[in-house]
Amino acid sequence: MLSNHLQNGIESDSLMWSRVPDSDDASTDGVGLLSSPRDGGGGVDSLDYEVIENYAYREEQAHRGKLYVGYYVAVKWFFSLLIGIGTGLAAVFINLSVENFAGWKFALTFAIIQKSYFAGFIVYLVINLVLVFSSAYIITQFAPAAAGSGIPEIKGYLNGIDIPGTLLFRTLIGKIFGSIGSVGGGLALGKEGPLVHTGACIASLLGQGGSTKYHFNSRWPQLFKSDRDRRDLVTCGCAAGVAAAFRAPVGGVLFALEEVTSWWRSQLMWRVFFTSAIVAVVVRTAMGWCKSGICGHFGGGGFIIWDVSDGQDDYYFKELLPMAVIGVIGGLLGALFNQLTYYMTSWRRNYLHKKGNRVKIYEACIISCLTSTISFGLPLLRKCSPCPETVTDSGIECPRPPGMYGNYVNFYCKTDNEYNDLATIFFNTQDDAIRNLFSAKTMREFSAQSLLTFLAMFYTLAVVTFGTAVPAGQFVPGIMIGSTYGRLVGMFVVRFYKKLNIEEGTYALLGAASFLGGSMRMTVSLCVIMVEITNNLKLLPLIMLVLLVSKAVGDAFNEGLYEVQARLKGIPLLESRPKYHMRQVIAKEACQSQKVISLPRVIRVADVASILRSNKHNGFPVIDHTRSGETLVIGLVLRSHLLVLLQSKVDFQHSPLPCDPSARPIMHRFSEFAKPVSSKGLCIEDIHLTSDDLEMYIDLAPFLNPSPYVVPEDMSLTKVYNLFRQLGLRHLFVVPRPSRVIGLITRKDLLIEENGESSAVELQQSTSVRGRYSETATRTDAGRPLLDDLLG
Repeated sequence: MLSNHLQNGIESDSLMWSRVPDSDDASTDGVGLLSSPRDGGGGVDSLDYEVIENYAYREEQAHRGKLYVGYYVAVKWFFSLLIGIGTGLAAVFINLSVENFAGWKFALTFAIIQKSYFAGFIVYLVINLVLVFSSAYIITQFAPAAAGSGIPEIKGYLNGIDIPGTLLFRTLIGKIFGSIGSVGGGLALGKEGPLVHTGACIASLLGQGGSTKYHFNSRWPQLFKSDRDRRDLVTCGCAAGVAAAFRAPVGGVLFALEEVTSWWRSQLMWRVFFTSAIVAVVVRTAMGWCKSGICGHFGGGGFIIWDVSDGQDDYYFKELLPMAVIGVIGGLLGALFNQLTYYMTSWRRNYLHKKGNRVKIYEACIISCLTSTISFGLPLLRKCSPCPETVTDSGIECPRPPGMYGNYVNFYCKTDNEYNDLATIFFNTQDDAIRNLFSAKTMREFSAQSLLTFLAMFYTLAVVTFGTAVPAGQFVPGIMIGSTYGRLVGMFVVRFYKKLNIEEGTYALLGAASFLGGSMRMTVSLCVIMVEITNNLKLLPLIMLVLLVSKAVGDAFNEGLYEVQARLKGIPLLESRPKYHMRQVIAKEACQSQKVISLPRVIRVADVASILRSNKHNGFPVIDHTRSGETLVIGLVLRSHLLVLLQSKVDFQHSPLPCDPSARPIMHRFSEFAKPVSSKGLCIEDIHLTSDDLEMYIDLAPFLNPSPYVVPEDMSLTKVYNLFRQLGLRHLFVVPRPSRVIGLITRKDLLIEENGESSAVELQQSTSVRGRYSETATRTDAGRPLLDDLLG
């Protein structure tokens, strides 16, 4: 029955497809093939999100009952649970390690500077240097794919591009330990972007049952072999990473939906939401467990949450103008940041990093020394200020030792009743510095001169540090930059509107949102994340305002940060909207640059091997001849499937004639054709074929996709683009106009009950419509009714 179904499918599809030209003929009357950008070339490879409905797939589906479907769904939910737990534990480990390293570093430095500031500086510099060196060494020697934030690579994966090494086990290990070293070493970067990559790696490794290379695998979880299932798991991992980084489960779901995914559905929404909720529970449990003090320095400064609920209660209409100005500043500085990092990263990739891994390590160490010198040395040049009298009334201690949670840090001050405002934000962890900038009831804690100095120096350090060979996120540095100029604007607003109840910390929060919006160009997810991490819902309209303004200003200059970095790394993303000029281009013109190589249904093994060695195409149209001698396209066979057939050799035959698929059972499971994630997979050079093997034949009919997607040659490239991206395709056939129409599919034909029959309402509508238009109904040449008279 299956063989008949397959044969009928091939014959039906062949009626719609065109004649194929000879491989040496450049005629434009044949089939063209649109494929993913750079498919088969360079260092990236496209993913097969389309279901290949070949004979092996249909035979496998026929043997699966409702019990298997229920088991399949249950395992998906169980994996979502494991992803949430794994990502939450990884985030706890990273935060605990970073906070303890930072706490020990500042405690030791403060103890030493009581006797000698120079000795304290040397200790501070050496500790940071060791941590950054360990991070750079891990990345360059063990896991090169773990450098950077990883979000552009994950965004490319969910867009249909597989970059080798992105989701491997060693990348996960390098990301975790590299983040600890780079963030704990005081560099101007964060751990939030790497946590997104960490969650994606955990999800991918769970989906493939672990790592075979490091003998850490199991056959039981290897249920999700297709790229479609892996895509869903990686999406859950991305959301879990954001939820763990910011303690923002809803923000994690929206981040996955808005920023990284190219394909979404309601069932996936439920699993992503469930995964983020599990992460929130794991993180909350870990923080409660650490409240007893058994986690060392891990405590109030651990996971990001800057509570500003005790800040400004309301806002006035007069404040909207300065808030809009903050949005404009965020858009300008964000766009400038994207452009400067693009130039810096391009220079590194084209010149500096080509000199070897040793130069990468030297670069990271030099930047570490520069950062340590600036963060320790600049506060020494700043004159201390006396503690304000209002501090004692608000219950805030002044001063506090450096490295301790709170405001008013005493650093290189002559008396015990003074504090150094520049050291409060510079000689501190980034989380504590942001908490100080967001704090309420601390009027005039920072001078304009200190804020401008910090803004200029930290902005420069963030630009220079981004792109080094260490895991690097840009969320927290962006919040640092934005909150600095936001607080600066707040100071001027307080002085201008003297009678209004205005908090400088509120403007610092709005500045942080504006810079992230101007740089990363996120709106909905970023708005929810900022509300969740600040615990102040009253500021939601203001955050929305500055995000809209900053994104509009930033879009006027360049693309978002992740899009710029993806383009620089050669990741061919298909954005949500096609380019405007595609309206004037048709599909036939777009596919003329590549020559189509077609294969006969029964082909010699030697010819297959020769074709695979001579080109890098990943899809080949398969042709057959009718009894009348007409050449017809019967489907599409993938390069990866041909390699599996050549390696196994079980489907070789001596006869050059086609065989009936039902006469010989399929020796392969459908999952055997899946390529391992983030790897190059099987290559033709890895396959050994004897002279006897080369003289044998392969019948490709059971292994080809008999129903690939087809578009007419004169369809606009805009419609082709939308179809290609929304369906997650890898190949798309371009054919001439078909000679006849078999039928039309309408909404009614798709509303089918589980028993295979249409609903009573649909049958009634169909009967009434047919009766009304029975006199005008027409029939095709084959005698089948056209469906023009049905619901359309």
